[in-house]
Amino acid sequence: MTYIEGFVAAVPVANREKYLKHAADAAPIFKDLGVRRMVECWQQDVPEGKVTDFRRAVQATEGEAVVFAWFEYADKTTRDAANEKMLSDPRMKQMGDEMPFDGRRMIIGGFEGIVEQHDASRTTGYVDGFVVPVPEGNRERYRQLASQMSEVFLKHGATRVVEAWGSDIPDGKVTDFRRAVKAEAGENVVCSFIEWPSQAARGSGWEQVMKDPACQNSPKDIFNGQRMFWGGFEPILDRK
Repeated sequence: MTYIEGFVAAVPVANREKYLKHAADAAPIFKDLGVRRMVECWQQDVPEGKVTDFRRAVQATEGEAVVFAWFEYADKTTRDAANEKMLSDPRMKQMGDEMPFDGRRMIIGGFEGIVEQHDASRTTGYVDGFVVPVPEGNRERYRQLASQMSEVFLKHGATRVVEAWGSDIPDGKVTDFRRAVKAEAGENVVCSFIEWPSQAARGSGWEQVMKDPACQNSPKDIFNGQRMFWGGFEPILDRK
């Protein structure tokens, strides 16, 4: 199953085009290193949470937007080899020197895919991103629930659903995935996303999902929903 390298960053709104060029210029490098797909998404509908949210995750300030992005690898071995090559690739140093955002507040982590459902007949035009704290002991219960719900989302218009379990989540100096969800001892972090054909399809799809019996009857004790955060994003780059 696909291995995901997930990223969340705060980017000045004024730097949107610079960021897009930076990502586009980097895409061929990452392809050379083994990335099968690279997706960059710009904040569109990111609600403020009571406990956690995307903006707090990266300490976004006024005038900054949140970017939710990910790399897809064949497996963790391929991803680890790519990261090793990055350490000695001079192109990566140049990229680091030219970043149009504060990299110190970017959060990054490696996630093992546990659910992946795809409707190949539809294209992607909008993305819902989620970050969730889940007790380690609830991994299988979470996977079963996520698998069930992925079918519901596809039934109501989603193009793809991916749920990925944290396997390599480094501590950051300023922030990181664990701090973003206020993870407690014995909890892991899940990074997931739902791809939709459009923002309109996402809106109507969610209306149907919330009415679906599978959603209404789902267990509520698998993870702490108060510390989960989510948001809607516009894809600005999608390279395979």
